[in-house]
Amino acid sequence: MKGKIIGIGFEKTGTTTLDIALSKLGYKVLGESPKALLPILKGDYDKVLSIIKDYDALEDKPWFTVYRELDRRIPGSKFILTIRESESWYKSASNHFGDLPSAFHEWIYGRGKGILKDNRDNSIAVYDTHNQGVIEYFKERPTDLLVLDFTKGDKWDKLCAFLERDIPKIPFPHQMSAKTKGSPSVRDKMRVMRRRIKNNFKIKYIDWMGYW
Repeated sequence: MKGKIIGIGFEKTGTTTLDIALSKLGYKVLGESPKALLPILKGDYDKVLSIIKDYDALEDKPWFTVYRELDRRIPGSKFILTIRESESWYKSASNHFGDLPSAFHEWIYGRGKGILKDNRDNSIAVYDTHNQGVIEYFKERPTDLLVLDFTKGDKWDKLCAFLERDIPKIPFPHQMSAKTKGSPSVRDKMRVMRRRIKNNFKIKYIDWMGYW
């Protein structure tokens, strides 16, 4: 399989910004992929590779969590770690996800600790450990890893230099600003309720199957 561009920063570090930027550069990007979770938990990387085979770039869940496996299985890939200050990240992430359960988060942060807002110290520790682990993993391969902090003004120049692409003559996307939330509509409430039921069912199924 041809080497890919793989975003390995946690959610709320500018993953949407990276997705848009890579798309503007002409890459076909795959973001969050719920259907990849069970194959990963079962160690079925043939299935995982079949999910990503038609894409040039990956970002968001679950890709940042399995970067070592992807590195081994897709030689020649380039990795992009998006970061921001830990407390700022936590405030944004815990506010964004609220109390909505997530099988991804139960896997990433630990069973019973997937609600970020109720587990501040653990969430920040997992986030910091991931970022430190990435830096350590690639310390002898600096040309394979780019660290971007959009909160500090990183833009096209760093990204395009890393990818050896010309800088496009368009503004760099910026999608990290928090949005002011109004009162949720009935439709919004129903959508959240459906996600809550679906996510809880998936968590219980993984519990029952013993995949954690």
